Amino acid sequence: MGEFLAYLYPWMKTLHIIAVLTWMAGLFYLPRIFVYHVEKAGVGSETDEIFKIMEMKLYRYIMNPSIIAVWIFGLALVFTPGIVAWDTIWPYTKGVGVIAMTWFHMWLGLRRKEFLAGTNTRSGRTYRMMNELPTLLMLVIVFSVVFKF
Repeated sequence: MGEFLAYLYPWMKTLHIIAVLTWMAGLFYLPRIFVYHVEKAGVGSETDEIFKIMEMKLYRYIMNPSIIAVWIFGLALVFTPGIVAWDTIWPYTKGVGVIAMTWFHMWLGLRRKEFLAGTNTRSGRTYRMMNELPTLLMLVIVFSVVFKF
């Protein structure tokens, strides 16, 4: 099995990076849509309905497949012999960052459902502030992997 994973390593790494890019695009964009949704659309308005469709399509058709691919290819890379140096700290800092990013993904999904039900209570400022979280987590993850600290 290890030999097979080693053979597929370049493909898994490539697909993992592509999935991360598409997932990050969604994680950056959905909170911004929420900001405009809060600030520009009254509950039940035509604009409200348009935002709901945009949010659903981004979350369901881009972000969800991306997070699944990130985890599948990421775990495949973890189990490829010789790729992860478990005696160093970087796999653990990356892991914590990815788990936190996954939590943020789920948090956005819950907020989307609140918009769908017309029960959002958060302000545009809250979504602007939360929009910074994926950037901070991305920095932790990328620095961990590149510098192997």
